[in-house]
Amino acid sequence: MNLSEIETFLTIVNTKSISRTADLLFLSQPTVSHRLTSLENELGFPLVVRNKGYKQVELTPKGTDFIVIAERWMSLWKETLELKRNQETLLLKIGCTDSLNIAVFAPLYDKLLQDHARLDLNIQSHHSSELYGLLGEHNIDIGLVYHKLHYKNIITEKLFEEKLYLIQSATPSIPSAKVHTDELDPSTELFLSWDDNFQLWHDRWFSSVSRPHIAADTITLLDRLWKKEENWMIAPVSVIRELSRYRPLFISELKNPPPNRICYKIRHRYPKTTSKRAVEFFEHALEEFLKDPFPSFTFGEVWAPAENR
Repeated sequence: MNLSEIETFLTIVNTKSISRTADLLFLSQPTVSHRLTSLENELGFPLVVRNKGYKQVELTPKGTDFIVIAERWMSLWKETLELKRNQETLLLKIGCTDSLNIAVFAPLYDKLLQDHARLDLNIQSHHSSELYGLLGEHNIDIGLVYHKLHYKNIITEKLFEEKLYLIQSATPSIPSAKVHTDELDPSTELFLSWDDNFQLWHDRWFSSVSRPHIAADTITLLDRLWKKEENWMIAPVSVIRELSRYRPLFISELKNPPPNRICYKIRHRYPKTTSKRAVEFFEHALEEFLKDPFPSFTFGEVWAPAENR
């Protein structure tokens, strides 16, 4: 059993055609058939049903069962290739939500790259629920999320939690240190659903008939579209710190505040051998990074620290 035979079998599974498999692998049809027969001889059982006159390939029951083993074989082969490459450099695949990537962890990535010249990063932005699936399939090595879900073989660890506040422009419509949501005009709201708890809270306090002026799923886009002085947003501390780099903000507490947003780190119980060292580097850097506290604000005032401009 070798790579070419496994690759040929998996391509047949996907195409359900010998001729299409031959085209995709740049082989002749007899070569494809020979590889398939050779694999079957080694295994001791047929993988496909050989019916004359049928253009579409049909798998035997054992052929269907063998798909999982073949995919695992290919995965191990790719991991072996990574191991060879990692003799020179390490690769860490990080999955994170957009707001956490931009507003929280970008400085951590900078520090990692500075401290480890032989480390390469592959950073992906996805929704929290998607990241659990990617980690379960070993498509990422570490996930940073704000939803705690229960997935087989995935370990969840709480990293921090942060409060959410009302932010307005430097000339706010409601210049108060404390504001109730009843005082806010939904038609001027900039909205991003920070997590499920925030969405439930928002649905409770804002009429289902009203809708935000702008709803988006990235903070970069919301900031870009913040054009009117009367616009306002409810955002976590980390996002407020990031947005204040580009504009002065009037910050208020809410009299009926939403639940704190909680950030979790997720990792696989059985990590890939090739990524273990890179994950260790990351976890050490993360521990040091989290020792720096989030900023504290003076409410009822415009906040635009010089170092963040």
